Amino acid sequence: MKTMKLTLVLCLFSVFAFANISTQEKDALVAIYNATQGDNWTQSWDLNADVTAWQGLTIKDGKVIAIDLSFNNLVGTLPNELGDLTNLESLNLFRNRITGTIPSTIGNLKQLKVLNIAFNKLDGKLPDTIGNVENLVTLELFMNSIEGKIPASIGKLSKLEKLEMFSNNLSGNIPDQIGDLTNLKEIYLSSNDFTGKIPSTIKNLSNLEKLSLFDNKLFGAIPASIGYLAKLEELILSDNLLYGNVPSELAQLTSIKVLMLNNNQIKGDFASLQEKLPQGVQFEFRNLDEMKNTALATNDD
Repeated sequence: MKTMKLTLVLCLFSVFAFANISTQEKDALVAIYNATQGDNWTQSWDLNADVTAWQGLTIKDGKVIAIDLSFNNLVGTLPNELGDLTNLESLNLFRNRITGTIPSTIGNLKQLKVLNIAFNKLDGKLPDTIGNVENLVTLELFMNSIEGKIPASIGKLSKLEKLEMFSNNLSGNIPDQIGDLTNLKEIYLSSNDFTGKIPSTIKNLSNLEKLSLFDNKLFGAIPASIGYLAKLEELILSDNLLYGNVPSELAQLTSIKVLMLNNNQIKGDFASLQEKLPQGVQFEFRNLDEMKNTALATNDD
């Protein structure tokens, strides 16, 4: 009898010491492993070992709350089962060779705060369900080949502070709903194929510190209301199709450190604006053609 009790105690101790995650979560992890050639990862998983021994996982109270498989040679696609990891708070797959699209099941990850799948080979459209990840604070998808429009549902990400989607193939207008993200501090949408005007709703982003939209096909005037974003430190609008007069309101950007408007068709009294900007600000406004003409005129002398 004593032997049976001791065996039972040891079994219970084993269960608590190696508390397993749910079958659903384990199956989702195995699906990721199989879909991305887990046998060839830089640091692979031993599927026969306890899940707690698998590299890159953070498990709390029997739930997978974080995955970090960055720089790990993941090659393949993201399976739909990713959406079964409903307790995830952080997913970092930075700098791998993941292809295909972001599965629409990403919208199931209601607890997710950090999503980083940057520097991969993703393509296709950003799913509309991204707007369901309402606890998201950081969204990093830069250096991929994601195409199409940013879905209007992004306006539901009310806790978002950082949006990094530069160097993709995104197109269409930057959605007006971006102005609903009043906690945003950083927006990086450069080197895409965005057209249309800079949304006037950007005026609502009173916490914005960095706005980078260079190397797109944006046209129209720079919204004067950008000048009222008191915390703005970087405004980079170079290499677009912007025109009209430079807003005098930009002189009110007392926190600005970098202001780049060059290679557009913007006109105005740039010298006067520069005098009013904070001392030491990096300010570029000349167009490439104008600089070439200046150089030619100097050579003629």
